[in-house]
Amino acid sequence: MNQELIQSILVSYAGLVLLLTFHEVGHAWMAWKCGDDTAKKLGRVSLNPLVHMEFLGTVVLPLAILYLGSTGSAAASFLVGWAKPVPVDANKLKSPKVDDILISMAGPAVNLILAILLLALARMFYMVDLPAAAPICKSMAQLSLMLCFFNLIPIPPLDGSHVVRVLIGMSIETYLKLAQYGFILVILALQIPGLRLALYRVNRSCYQTIAGWFGLT
Repeated sequence: MNQELIQSILVSYAGLVLLLTFHEVGHAWMAWKCGDDTAKKLGRVSLNPLVHMEFLGTVVLPLAILYLGSTGSAAASFLVGWAKPVPVDANKLKSPKVDDILISMAGPAVNLILAILLLALARMFYMVDLPAAAPICKSMAQLSLMLCFFNLIPIPPLDGSHVVRVLIGMSIETYLKLAQYGFILVILALQIPGLRLALYRVNRSCYQTIAGWFGLT
């Protein structure tokens, strides 16, 4: 493995960890505002990446995905990463059903906001004659949007599944049983060409729309 490839993987990994950290802080902050201080007491309303990381899901697998992806290996599509889930005590929520949806959507919403801010920053770099920094912002914006839309897939334990659970009236107990096998289902779902194409198109369309706001191509 050459030095340039290692540097590229580490930069991408650092960006991923930062975006995952903001994502989890979004969940934790919203839970706190909805009346559940469980995550706050555990220090999860923090931008310190270490409190949101799991060794396997946030270190080993993401690095493996980035390496395999950089070599063009199809094995990368059979792996997924994750951060430490934010604990939520439904008994402390003011309006459990509505609050569960708000907490679930807070993570993807943060990633969407970050994508907008990153593209605005890219535009600023062009304006102040620092074009070399703009591609990094663009790349992170695309990654942030990918995290946003990926997490909206309605398969436990992804964020979109919480919304579906509330809408169909599924019990928390049943949901937790399904979530035990969720990442297997996510991996299998990502092998469906139509789903991967849909994610790509939504991500690209959203990116192009936001980039257009700032006069970026």
